[in-house]
Amino acid sequence: MVQAGDFKNGLTVEYEGKVCTIIEFQHVKPGKGSPFVRTKLKDIKNGGVVETTFAPTDKLPTAMIETTEYQYSYKDGNLFVFMDNNTFEQVMVSEDDVKDSMKFVKEGENVKLRSHNGQVFAIEPPISVELVVTDTEPGVKGNTATGATKPAIVETGAQVKVPLFVNQGDIIRIDTRTGEYSSRV
Repeated sequence: MVQAGDFKNGLTVEYEGKVCTIIEFQHVKPGKGSPFVRTKLKDIKNGGVVETTFAPTDKLPTAMIETTEYQYSYKDGNLFVFMDNNTFEQVMVSEDDVKDSMKFVKEGENVKLRSHNGQVFAIEPPISVELVVTDTEPGVKGNTATGATKPAIVETGAQVKVPLFVNQGDIIRIDTRTGEYSSRV
């Protein structure tokens, strides 16, 4: 349990049956009345943000979030299958639970699974990945100085904007946080 007077940004708590991260808080001492803590809580499962206030003595239970490294094995229907590198235990995660976080991850890649009470709610892919461009229009020589981009499909099936000089078969580095092209390998 943590008192509202002890809130810190990034602290994970349980609020109204949901697991939330404190993204912003402010201690307010009005001229009249009792002091209070104004907070913004982000639901870690669906991303919704709630603004609420607490008395400084209100208590909320802290939520234990477990982050474990797994290797992405394969996709089975609408389930992603991951293997623990230490115990070889397999975990299946629904495609609906992980949304777009798997679009740049290929088989054999290590990812971090975040879970609460044994239920996986998020996947953290590596910060940057190297993928082969499987489909793109051919680049035209001389157009590279303009900084223009074109769409390209990478081996995982995701679409990314790349410079005109990138060709089919090239290996490119992508920043998974933004989904943007970083460099050619």
